[in-house]
Amino acid sequence: MARTAREVLADAVGGLAPADGANPLVPLIATGEAPREVFAALALEQHHIIPGDRRSFLHLADRAAPQPAVAAFFRFLAEGETEALHRLTALAAACGLDEDAVRAYEPQAGCQAYPAYAAWLALGAEPVDAVVALTANFAAWSGYCGTVSRAMRDHYGFDDRACGFFDFFAEPSPEAEELALAAVTSGLTTGLLSEPTAHRYGRLIQSYELMFWETLAVR
Repeated sequence: MARTAREVLADAVGGLAPADGANPLVPLIATGEAPREVFAALALEQHHIIPGDRRSFLHLADRAAPQPAVAAFFRFLAEGETEALHRLTALAAACGLDEDAVRAYEPQAGCQAYPAYAAWLALGAEPVDAVVALTANFAAWSGYCGTVSRAMRDHYGFDDRACGFFDFFAEPSPEAEELALAAVTSGLTTGLLSEPTAHRYGRLIQSYELMFWETLAVR
């Protein structure tokens, strides 16, 4: 029996999920043990990550133009990055960061490995393979954001506006799920999807995700 898009994505999300305890920082945030300064560092790094990811998603959408369902997935992601950057402003302000501080900040290589690899995918990956890899990563990222969002309120005294960046990514997106399913269905129909390659991409991007948190943890 032919594979369905739902099976492909479920296997990727489950098979590429980070191991328990792989993230060294989020558990410390969850219990309030991480220093408050980590949120400022995170906001500063994300000011570099989000614009880069948005450009990568737009480039993937352009490359996927002959596959409208795949292109639609990446256009949706690019729109989400625009909203995320808007929400990040409140977090930066809550951390005492002004525009000069954001502009002067020098990003850390370990935090910027993720968007660098996203750019590599944008240049060279089959777009539908990137859909599978990124969907697996977003499942892990969403879980981390939900934990961080709760802890910011419970242990660090941040208000709802400051938590809005993490709230945005923690909330399930039925539209994103439907777009991913449509994109993968297109990849299966056209034969362009390679699950082994998609899983390789996903394994690497999950590793770069963890590198982001590890770098923040040792600052």
